[in-house]
Amino acid sequence: MSNFERAMKVLAVHEGGYSNHKADPGGATMKGVTKRVYDAYRRRQGLDTRDVRKITNAEVYEIYREQYWAAARCDDLPSGLAYCVFDAAVNSGVSQGVKWLQQSVGVTDDGIVGAMTLSAVGRFEVKAVIDEVCDRRLAFMKRLAHWSSFKTGWKSRVREVRAQSKAWANGKTPEPSVVVAPAEAAGPESLKTTITDAIKNPAAIGAVGSTVGSVAAVANGEGPFQYALAAVLVIGTAVAAWWLVKGRK
Repeated sequence: MSNFERAMKVLAVHEGGYSNHKADPGGATMKGVTKRVYDAYRRRQGLDTRDVRKITNAEVYEIYREQYWAAARCDDLPSGLAYCVFDAAVNSGVSQGVKWLQQSVGVTDDGIVGAMTLSAVGRFEVKAVIDEVCDRRLAFMKRLAHWSSFKTGWKSRVREVRAQSKAWANGKTPEPSVVVAPAEAAGPESLKTTITDAIKNPAAIGAVGSTVGSVAAVANGEGPFQYALAAVLVIGTAVAAWWLVKGRK
């Protein structure tokens, strides 16, 4: 499996399904691809534009690989840092993601990864650069006008990207977290809850296992109803597991 394929597995968890939150300037989005990006992609292929909810997995894969991963030269970056920059590029644009990298290694932040940037990256400890990029990314988010609407989800995303990237830098394969959005959220960038955060006691893990498949199936749907139902499944399981563990004490 290539580094890009590994990165896509964890990215897909953050980007989720369909979103059209009124506070999100990106507008209608499916699997992290905005309607604007999808329309431009379809036009370049000589195809008619269509509802972003009809985007295929093959199209999602190609858009992420060519317009984000390759554009940020992630194949030329060290393991872990590649995923860190890739996720930042997807979330805030390639130029901005690359600028955070360049600022972190002390080169001109022109938003284009070239020989100078790659050379500078090689002079730093990878995990230190990951921390710096994530810190700059979070500071940038806090200055955005819609921070109040998405701050919980954004902080969770950056925290998980930081941890995943460092694990990858240590030679471990990043593993997707189970993430779902609550009922009041209309998309993946809102408040997210992980099963691993909800249930810390190993004795409760068995109670969670049977629900994961249901959550995954629901998450494949579109719209706020699916997000709400997925949230209910996870929260219900967490409560049941808590009572199970409590009863055994």
